[in-house]
Amino acid sequence: MLKRLENKAVDAGWLNSNFPCMMACPAHTNAGRYVALIAEGKFEEAYRYAREPNPLASICGRVCAHPCETACRRGAIDRPVSIRALKRFLTERHGPESRRPVDVNRGRNQRKLPFKVAVVGAGPVGLSAAHDLALMGYSVTIFEAAPVAGGMLHLGVPEYRLPRSVIQAQVREILAVGDITLKLNQAAGRDFTVAGLKSQGFDAVLIAVGAHRSRDLSIPGVDMDGVHKGIDFLLNVNLGYQFTIGKKVIVIGGGNVAMDVARSAAREVVRQHAPGVEEHEPDQENMDAVAGKEMMDISLSALRLGAREVHLVCLESRAEMPASDEEIVEAEEEGVILHPGLGPKRIVGGPGGVTGLEVIKTKQVFDADGRFNPTFYENSEFLLDCDTIIMSIGQAPKLDFLRPEDGVEISRRGLIAVQPRTLMTSAPGIFAGGDCAFGPRLIIDSVADGKRAAMGIDEYLRGTVHPEPAIEVEVLNRHSMPLNLLDIVRKDPPVLPLDRRTGVTEVEVVYDEETAREEAQRCLHCWVNTIFEGNAQDGSLCVLCGGCVDVCPESCLELVSLERFDFEPGVVQQLVENEQLLNVELDNVRAEELGVISGSVMLKDETRCIRCGLCAARCPAGTITMEAYNLIPAEATGLISIESINAPLRAAMADRK
Repeated sequence: MLKRLENKAVDAGWLNSNFPCMMACPAHTNAGRYVALIAEGKFEEAYRYAREPNPLASICGRVCAHPCETACRRGAIDRPVSIRALKRFLTERHGPESRRPVDVNRGRNQRKLPFKVAVVGAGPVGLSAAHDLALMGYSVTIFEAAPVAGGMLHLGVPEYRLPRSVIQAQVREILAVGDITLKLNQAAGRDFTVAGLKSQGFDAVLIAVGAHRSRDLSIPGVDMDGVHKGIDFLLNVNLGYQFTIGKKVIVIGGGNVAMDVARSAAREVVRQHAPGVEEHEPDQENMDAVAGKEMMDISLSALRLGAREVHLVCLESRAEMPASDEEIVEAEEEGVILHPGLGPKRIVGGPGGVTGLEVIKTKQVFDADGRFNPTFYENSEFLLDCDTIIMSIGQAPKLDFLRPEDGVEISRRGLIAVQPRTLMTSAPGIFAGGDCAFGPRLIIDSVADGKRAAMGIDEYLRGTVHPEPAIEVEVLNRHSMPLNLLDIVRKDPPVLPLDRRTGVTEVEVVYDEETAREEAQRCLHCWVNTIFEGNAQDGSLCVLCGGCVDVCPESCLELVSLERFDFEPGVVQQLVENEQLLNVELDNVRAEELGVISGSVMLKDETRCIRCGLCAARCPAGTITMEAYNLIPAEATGLISIESINAPLRAAMADRK
């Protein structure tokens, strides 16, 4: 039995702390909910939770960097729940690539709106934005420079990690949402301009061109035959073009080697920012994650193209390498030879091309302040023989298609400056997101940028503000968890044996049902919490028996005397200002009385609680209950006007012209 509570005030900060996986996901996918539903065998319902907020769920189930797993509280106990692989289990059953696809968008489309939106780029940002805009009722045209949709999903991610059939199925699903037109082989600057799109009748434009330009490495010999840039290598391989590779390949690894997006500009910049827009510092953790995947993808792709030896050279030590441990182990298992702690000094060769890479031993990568500032041991140089070098040293956007008449400001970091909340640029009605605005991003970050841009465009064109999600509270009468919850060992996603990892065959294999359900049972149900809300009316006031403390398996409850607490003035003032949220905790005690009166306090360590529910079952007075929380997205209808917000900005833009 479930009892839903309406109009209950819940502190947003406290609530967010109880959704670590959901809050870590840039798209705010409620991972815990769909994982729990998998454990119950409710796969279609679980798929809806996974797919509704994320139009690229099938893709993320295979190649997402899963920040949700990093945040998973189970990881503090042993290892995090395998959330990404469980998402793939669902999409294999009910995603657009499956035999029994579920249309989560049925009935979600709103009435047709009289606005046209142009999206430049069919990568994760553009596809995500087009999906949400179409659901809102907009007519959307996507302009893609490549002959295929997907952006770096298709052009940069190898097929053995992400089958092209999955990308194609996801794109078809998005194009079927509403009035969306996809135009391929249409490059910005060559076939159209941003200002030209506005003059063609598009009411808003979203720039989502990604970062398809390889960074350069400034060492002697980079122009020699046999030296290739990482992005160019991946583009050729993934588009099926012929690429001649040698037998002994060296990949110069990424991460901090040349992630200097923040230190260079693509072109001359506007020094005085337009009102509202900001230049954003690229996220170093994201950049390292992207660079780590890129260098591993290049290394393994080189092996699959026929190289006999693939060596990977990077400045960082083995522990500092930007790739994840599982990716490094996979590369080593497949035969990639790692050379951590080495810096490239010069490329050696002759008329026939490259013959080797001279390297120098790294003393340290970061200085005392934690900044990237590598130093090297003197006279430690030596030569690594090779006939091919591929430089995986980072990505940057190519923004030379932007013209002065577009009015789009480029920051000193070579990125498009945008407003943080709406992603609108310095030009009214022109928006930007993803790598071209924030530097190299995770796929799920780009999905979130697309959703944020769609809301920003909607607010701009309709003069509305999207409200915050509503909070649904459920009282769980008989909440329980598996008795062996902490004894269940993580089940890593199965992979093909080494002798079968050839060509474009997908390496990772999907869970079977039994394994998926067992892995899902490891979830701690973080959206559920222990609530102490006894009251005199129903006789459920705490009787201070201490039964909950005794039964708690994690020792996260303690009943102590009020006299042991020191209430400083700032704490008391915060309690006074948040009386509506804290009146239950104070139990009809005025905040000003704290430190004067006597009594007892129940302390709970939220970080140790495993939501087992034993305290609630043990409580003889019914003081303790288990409540579940769910965030319900608010519909963008009947919203308040933001003309007062937009008017000054538009006036300022007009003055700049």
